This record gives sequence, structure tokens and C-alpha cells, in this order.
Amino acid sequence: MTDTPVVDVRGLRRSYDGAEVLRGVDLRVAPGEVFALLGPNGAGKTTTAEILEGYRARSGGDVSVLGVDPAVAGASMRERIGIVLQTSGTDPYLTARETLSMYAACFRAPRRADDVLELVGLADRRDVRVGKLSGGQRRRLDVAVALVGDPELLFLDEPTTGFDPGARRNAWSLVRELAALGKTIFLTTHFMDEAQALADRVAVLVAGEIVAEGPPSTLTGRAPGRARIRFRLPDDAPAGPDLGQRALPDGSWELTTDDATAATHALTGWALAIGLRLDRLEVAPASLEDVYLELTEDGPDGD
Repeated sequence: MTDTPVVDVRGLRRSYDGAEVLRGVDLRVAPGEVFALLGPNGAGKTTTAEILEGYRARSGGDVSVLGVDPAVAGASMRERIGIVLQTSGTDPYLTARETLSMYAACFRAPRRADDVLELVGLADRRDVRVGKLSGGQRRRLDVAVALVGDPELLFLDEPTTGFDPGARRNAWSLVRELAALGKTIFLTTHFMDEAQALADRVAVLVAGEIVAEGPPSTLTGRAPGRARIRFRLPDDAPAGPDLGQRALPDGSWELTTDDATAATHALTGWALAIGLRLDRLEVAPASLEDVYLELTEDGPDGD
């Protein structure tokens, strides 16, 4: 691994009709790193990724991807990157192997289609038409298409949107396998658990500006006293102390506090006093999601 960044962005700006979407963004991604760009809808994540990929012009700043400016780079740079978009346009009547073979023809030194299908876990589906694949399998095929040119840098745009929990976990395993191969991965996601599980570093983009950056563990350290308490009550339980708790879809309750000791004492003291059992009581430190919500609460809402 060298010290030269795979992605080096300084003072990146982009405006649309006089409105500034990106306001001096600085980013650096090291070789072999899994880097996650987080932010609410409308923050500028997609615009940033498209500028790095060379598909959108910038209004200002300096950008280097794999040592060249993507705004003027030719096919040689594009052969070194792979892109997995939120939606794909693969032909439903081609088989998985035929799809990869078609895309492989666009590269001078592609990987073998069967090898890539093996890597993404589709070896046993190679002769199945794309239209017959499940949603998770089609997403794996999207990744295979991005990998067939053997890229050094892989862009993953919301790769697990719409996945069920099992499919998400399988996708995470695939990302980890790609990272183990030495691929540099630029990930955009709305899922904080995904970023926390996969990323070496994250950056939070709000209203076109980076408001926090670092390893997930460092960002959660921004709120050292913050904790999350979760518990479940019987259906006939009386009203307890008002600690700011909220009901969750699964029937449990959750509260976030800056004083976990006092809040836990108040909650358990009340339960003991009336002989009530608090099932599945959990006290955990602040998560990346807690920090993210705090950082983005004043950010844009909507696309």
C-alpha cells in the first residue's frame, strides 16, 4: 500500500442554477480503504460520487482519482474503476454468464466471467436468465459487472437498499471479501449499521459540507457520555417515569440519555418498586446512528 491517495479532493464545489450544492468538500481515500460517505437526501452524496466517477462536471476545486483528473480522464482511467448504481439496466433475457461476457468485451484485460461469478456467489446461477434471479442475486450480478474489468476502485451507491436482513448480511460479506482482495471501496449508504460494520473511515456530508470525518469508533467518541437504553414491558404495565423514551415498532422502548447511570437507576428503581420485570434490558454506548442524527438534524430534508 502506498501513501498516495486513490481519491484526493480539495475544495470541491458544485452549483446548480446559482444554488451551491457542494461547498468546499475535502476528501481523501487511501489505497485498500473502505470509505463511506454518509448524509441525508439532498446533502450532495450522489453529486460528489458522480464527479469522482467523471460523469458530472464540478464548479470548482481540485479532484484526483487514481492520480488523474476524472473531468479530463479517458478510457484508461475508467477501466480502473467499477461502479454499482442503485438501479441497473441488465438485459433480463441474458444469462448471468452472458451478461458478464458482454461487459468483459469492453475491457482490454478483463477477468474471466466464471471467476467473477464465483467471487460474488453466483457460480451455481451462471446459466440462469437475469429476469429469473432474485433481487439479492441481481444485486450480486451488478457487483460482478463492476468487477469484470478488475478495477482498483469500486463505487457502491446504496448497495443494499431494499434488501431483507439476510441479503444485507450476504452483501456485507461480499464487501469484506472485496476489501480483503485489496480493492478500494467508496460507499454511499443511508444505513448507519452498514457504515459501522464495513467502513474503515466515514465522512458525514450535510448541506454540501463535511461536518465530521474519521473511523466510526472515533465519531462515536464525540458523545462519550451518551448512551442508549432499550427495554420491553408487559402489555399491562402501568405508566413509568418519563425519561424521554419512545416506542419502537417491535413493541420495545428506547431512550437516549447523557446520564446512563441516573436513567438506569430511575427505570430499574421504578420496576423493582412495583414488582415489574424489564425484559431484554440493554444499556449501550452511543452508536454511529446517534452521532449521525445529531450531526444531520439541521440538514436538508428530501431530494
